[in-house]
Amino acid sequence: MKKGKEIPQTFASISALHRALGLPKPMHPLVSLVDYAHITTPAGELPKNLLFPFYKISYKKNLQGKIRYGQHDYDFDEGGISFTAPNQIIAAAEDEKDYSGYTLLIHPDFLRPYPLAKTIRNYGFFSYAANEALYLSDKEKTTVSEVFEHILQELDGNIDHFSQDVIVAHIEVLIHYSNRFYNRQFLTRKAANHDILTQMETLLEHYFNDEKALLQGLPTVQYLADRLQLSPHYLGDMLRSLTGQNTQQHIHEKLIERAKEFLASDQLTVAEVAYRLGFEHPQSFHKIFKKKTNVTPLAFKQSFQHN
Repeated sequence: MKKGKEIPQTFASISALHRALGLPKPMHPLVSLVDYAHITTPAGELPKNLLFPFYKISYKKNLQGKIRYGQHDYDFDEGGISFTAPNQIIAAAEDEKDYSGYTLLIHPDFLRPYPLAKTIRNYGFFSYAANEALYLSDKEKTTVSEVFEHILQELDGNIDHFSQDVIVAHIEVLIHYSNRFYNRQFLTRKAANHDILTQMETLLEHYFNDEKALLQGLPTVQYLADRLQLSPHYLGDMLRSLTGQNTQQHIHEKLIERAKEFLASDQLTVAEVAYRLGFEHPQSFHKIFKKKTNVTPLAFKQSFQHN
């Protein structure tokens, strides 16, 4: 079997994952905070691909080198956080890494009685887990560490009727901080993000130049995200932070730009332009062009013929 194609090993419960990591039974069956220093199972003895039905928030500090999540390697030279939603595949590191930190494991049933059970799905960074890590400043590391310490203290104490309320409250605080830090990351990593924007523009340029649209249809958000090795959600958030427009709007802008070039030529009819751009039906092209330019494709074409 080829590398990276191994069938993932599923851990149905947090207790089962604890056993695989050589850890004692969790204090609570539906939530656990694992200190990496306490893991006794060597990395080489763990399955190459893991899958489990719970949320995972991993905070790694002082990590030197790269570690693998999903299908990509990520540089954690200064530490960071990764987020995994239930049933996402996680690839174990190829070799042992020198790092410390925590992994918070949360079964969806633990959140079920609370509004967070639904609102947690609205935080796009859980879909970033296989594509983009959250990098932290020293001050942010301190903030995150304090929240984890509060959760650990609550789990290590006597579990009572208030424990779940308190732990869920801390999880919400952690998610809110993470949301703030992600938005900060969009600002502080503008240079890298501008490079991604340039790459995306080049991808779209080649897509139309190579007539892929004619053969494969309109370029999609997923197509661009896959080639940029980002999740669609992260790509959209990043573009909005830079330009105020999402990925689909960028595709439409490039589409209209290319359509105008074709329409200005006498060689192609409106229908031929539509098909060349990847539209199955000219009516769809007419609708988008009119919406974006306030004129029909035919009227735009005729305006050049009258000059």
